[in-house]
Amino acid sequence: MRKKIGVLLSGCGVFDGSEIHEATLTLYFLDREKVDIIPIAPDKDQLHVINHNTNDEMQETRNVRTESARIARGEVKKLSSISVGDIDALIIPGGFGAAKNLIDYAVKGRECTIDSDVKNLIKQIIQSKKPLGAMCIAPVVVAVALKETDIHPVLTIGSDDSTASDIEFFNAKHTKCSVDQIAIDKENRIVSTPAYMLGSGIADIGKGIEKLVSKIINWL
Repeated sequence: MRKKIGVLLSGCGVFDGSEIHEATLTLYFLDREKVDIIPIAPDKDQLHVINHNTNDEMQETRNVRTESARIARGEVKKLSSISVGDIDALIIPGGFGAAKNLIDYAVKGRECTIDSDVKNLIKQIIQSKKPLGAMCIAPVVVAVALKETDIHPVLTIGSDDSTASDIEFFNAKHTKCSVDQIAIDKENRIVSTPAYMLGSGIADIGKGIEKLVSKIINWL
């Protein structure tokens, strides 16, 4: 039976949603592994909408799930309808949407809150010992989801000292990592990679994302 891998998206576009290169590479490497990909997103409004040509905020409202469907090229499952039994693993691409729409870390920093459905799914995945992958800023989402548990995941966002310090503030452990490498938490079956927290181009981030996906598949 083909394995089912959930990909948790947060919109479409680096400044207000999922980072498209990271999400697309994730989908590509998963498809190459012949697994069933389950795109997932919260069904709610984005924090705001950014004009990616000018980086200015736009006076309009967009839905996270609807925008995520631009990347998925079709149906995106409503996060609130997904349970841990529906998927064999979960991968979370980065982009500011992860820090704005899955949590509000981009606005509130250490005082951030997390979407309850995001929190519940991540906790269930980890407690069920199913693999979880996170890239770019998404490891912060994982750290926040688990901060009130007795689980202290090993994560990386690369080498940014400020964000690494915040990850440890949330009771996780940060390890430095280059863009073409992955950080592996064997105990909790979590793998992370810096992606665009460090990478200057799509070829750079692709190396780490390919290894992340390979490790997830290896754990299944």
